[in-house]
Amino acid sequence: MKYTIIYAVIICTALLSCKETAKPNQEVAESQLLQDANPSSIPKSWVDNRVEKAKKRLDGSEAGKVVWNAMEAMGGLNKWYGNGYLSFRFNYQPLDGSMPRDTYQTIDIWSNKARHRSVTDSTAIYGWDGKNAWVKAKDSTTFKYNLRFWALTPLYLAAQPLVLDGEGVNLELLPQTNYKGMPQDVVKVTFDSGTGDAPDDYYILYLDAKTHLLSALRYIVSYPGYFPNGGNNPEKFMELVSRTTVNGISFPLKFNTYWSKDDGQPKGEPITTIELSDIEFQSELEENFFEQPEGAKLLEGL
Repeated sequence: MKYTIIYAVIICTALLSCKETAKPNQEVAESQLLQDANPSSIPKSWVDNRVEKAKKRLDGSEAGKVVWNAMEAMGGLNKWYGNGYLSFRFNYQPLDGSMPRDTYQTIDIWSNKARHRSVTDSTAIYGWDGKNAWVKAKDSTTFKYNLRFWALTPLYLAAQPLVLDGEGVNLELLPQTNYKGMPQDVVKVTFDSGTGDAPDDYYILYLDAKTHLLSALRYIVSYPGYFPNGGNNPEKFMELVSRTTVNGISFPLKFNTYWSKDDGQPKGEPITTIELSDIEFQSELEENFFEQPEGAKLLEGL
């Protein structure tokens, strides 16, 4: 998905895979000043400034207005950036028997840094420090998947569309559709060339026309680590099954993922289930929490 999209994002990641975006000079300076700060200590004026810029940008198009309404329905960017570090368990279980991804993770949502811990081995960790991915594990088979890609991918699935507040993100309003009998506003999300690791990724968001909350999303993965010669996987359809609210922010608790049909609806039976749990915000972390720890291996390339 996107790697580091917005403001150091995207995107992703979910993420790296377009999870990172170019920043205006002022925002770059602010991010640098915040490298060793806790999100809880970020001045309210900085949060207000970032939110104001996002609102001005999104108000510039009909698609942006729809996305802004969805952000507000989720709790709003002020709460999102004011709550602190985000922690949750992300349990991704393919139903074809292939490798699951199941970690506890903590994310700096201001500058998109991440640290994951294995559910089964608390000493096995990996992370993204904003520039590099790293891993520390006794057994090389503990994480048998692409850690750079997966460092921020869970955030970009769990926090859509709150992660779409920055530069390099393009929004297109598509015709309304129905999903499970309910009208949906539909917004396609694409990325400028050079945005993150996989600017060819896209998302298509289904936003309930009444509540403005995310109902489902369609997406492709074009991450070069998986597709070194170009291309992408077939489009997937991810439906949001249930949700909860933590510190004023609405989060998904469960997704089911399907292959997409040509008409934009899910095809057949689920191919993956995803469950989120242990969701909380933290005001403080130990110093250098996201940096490569002693004994960890730096991961080169994509």
